[in-house]
Amino acid sequence: MMNIERSSELNEQPQMLPPPPGTFIDREELIQHVGEFAVSQGYVVTIKQSKRDKVVVLGCDRGGVYRNRRKPIDESAAECIRRRRTGSRLTNCPFEVVGKKDDGLWVLTVKNGTHNHEPLKDIAEHPSARRFSEKEVLLIKEMTEAGLKPRQILKRLRQSNPDLLSTPKHVYNVKAKLRQGNMSVRNYKSLKPQKSAVRNNYLSVMEPSWRQHNPPRVPNLIGGRFVDSQSFASIDVINPATQEVVSQVPLTTNEEFRAAVFAAKRAFPSWRNTPSTIRQRIMFKFQELIRRDIDKLAMNITNEHGKALKDAYDDVLCGLEVVEHACGLANLQIGEFVSNISNGVDSYSIREPLGVCAGICPFEFPAMIPLWMFSTAVTCGNTFILKPSEKDPGAAVMLAELAVEAGLPNGVLNIVHGSNEIISTICDDDDIKAVSFVGPSTAGSYVYSRASAKGKRVQCNFGAKNHAVVMPDASMDTTLNALVTAGFGGAGQKRMSLSTVVFVGGLTPWEDKLVERAKALRVQPGTEPDTDIGPVISKQAKELICRLIQSSVDSGAKLVVDGRNILVPGYEHGNFIGPTILSNVKVSMECYKEETCGPVLLCMEADNIEEAIDIVNRYGNGASIFTTSGVTARKFQTEIEVGQVGINIPISAPFPFSCFTSLKPLFAGDINFDGKAGIQFYTQIKTVSQQWKDVAAGTSSDV
Repeated sequence: MMNIERSSELNEQPQMLPPPPGTFIDREELIQHVGEFAVSQGYVVTIKQSKRDKVVVLGCDRGGVYRNRRKPIDESAAECIRRRRTGSRLTNCPFEVVGKKDDGLWVLTVKNGTHNHEPLKDIAEHPSARRFSEKEVLLIKEMTEAGLKPRQILKRLRQSNPDLLSTPKHVYNVKAKLRQGNMSVRNYKSLKPQKSAVRNNYLSVMEPSWRQHNPPRVPNLIGGRFVDSQSFASIDVINPATQEVVSQVPLTTNEEFRAAVFAAKRAFPSWRNTPSTIRQRIMFKFQELIRRDIDKLAMNITNEHGKALKDAYDDVLCGLEVVEHACGLANLQIGEFVSNISNGVDSYSIREPLGVCAGICPFEFPAMIPLWMFSTAVTCGNTFILKPSEKDPGAAVMLAELAVEAGLPNGVLNIVHGSNEIISTICDDDDIKAVSFVGPSTAGSYVYSRASAKGKRVQCNFGAKNHAVVMPDASMDTTLNALVTAGFGGAGQKRMSLSTVVFVGGLTPWEDKLVERAKALRVQPGTEPDTDIGPVISKQAKELICRLIQSSVDSGAKLVVDGRNILVPGYEHGNFIGPTILSNVKVSMECYKEETCGPVLLCMEADNIEEAIDIVNRYGNGASIFTTSGVTARKFQTEIEVGQVGINIPISAPFPFSCFTSLKPLFAGDINFDGKAGIQFYTQIKTVSQQWKDVAAGTSSDV
């Protein structure tokens, strides 16, 4: 009878469920999942066994429930010793779960999900809640040296941590260890339930490992956490003006890449079902945070890229416009509705996100291009894998930090790093549905062919050959200002730079004043407030530019202004090239065929507007014309075969509510960037036809 009553009492105890099995990005995420679930059920987990890269075994920490150690009156001394030894251990609980690493991901299985005790009514009663963090131990040491007593120390600690449950006795114990010279903080295996049921609390006050390196390593963003790569291979990010190493970019491993894709794929269903108004609110918060940190972003861009600080601010502001546009994307995602297309049948279309998308960015615009890509993609409901340029990744990582701070859920945005190998991996991955690319022509052609062969939706904008046509009747001052600004701004390292000018009727009337204005530009580090031209991105880029200049001279071009040997005092080792002007350039020359990507202006001549248009149509990404004749401008606008056209202004990145357009051969894909085209690229249309009839009527459809 007694056994039956005990059995019924056990059955009436609240049941503590084991954590649901699953797959996780890494060991820490698995432990976090188990720890948080355990706290919700009324128990605390402890790490029983761990091999960091292979397996972790988690059990239940009963919380210090000891067996009765009192000696009975009739017990012998030997029996008392035996009982004391066995009784000094915590009561064991059979609960046990195991996490194992399998193909780069961690898989959780439940070995034994039962408990032999009641759940904790108040999780704060568990002894792990009374432990001090590493920061608190250091504060205890400082306050002890200052002469404070344990109660005074405890009072001050509770000012910063009101939930602290430790007593003066615990402070005495810490002081005793400090007196013994023990400065280390115990690595408690019980997962503290107060602040986090995941990691030991001392980890929360430590700097991330990627920040502890000198120079710092640029982290991956995987599943909402910035983590240091396990790769030993890395690329130095070098300040172009000083040649100092700013940071190191690790080459993301295949396992880390798969984890990033897994995180994005796992986050997609819930993010897709998140109401568009909530996604918009996150974008509103995101743009607010970008404005708050714009100074930091601009300075980082200048240090890594080299462009003048004013150009760095423009870089961020142009990207910010895309984020602001994303705040109102819901209106542009509205589908169409047709009522009663047949007998009682309505038809409507809806736009749905694709899934996991990826973006591959160039070095020219470290902030604007990433914001072009992921702002629109995630607001449409996709998840995203971003690969910044390995030459200046800092701005992209800072923007990702702000996106997470704005409330972007874990896994919606992920960042990986690398060069050619990671690009190939992105193109080949079956879980990635769409790829956006901006960069050099050779790489763009490769990405388009490889990704499209895998059935992905692809948009590739490559090449930087932009032309300006100057008519004899053009305004002298307006035209010269535009040519100098667009030709040499950002050290010519912009997709929108004017690399070639075609003077209809000859260069002679323009040459002297063009040279005068070019020589007046200030070449110095981008951090100086009055800088016009900063350094180019790398030593290799400088060598390529100098080689193309020399090749042009050898082929018959005239070197009007030579900026190769410019010297900037105090920055003798910087990658500086002054404004350079070449005339008598022909379409057969290497400098015209290749992307110069530097402060070099190529001057060509044409007898009439038809010849100038023919030159531009050979190889042009964008083109401008400077004239006072409306007829000439209209002819140019109609007959020119480029995606971006400027009339009396240099071409520039368009506003986000319009479309950034490029035409072949400098664009590959069906849908362009920005505006409505960007939404079309990151969504797909689903058409639904529906008919509702009274079931009792028993009639069939007449469709």
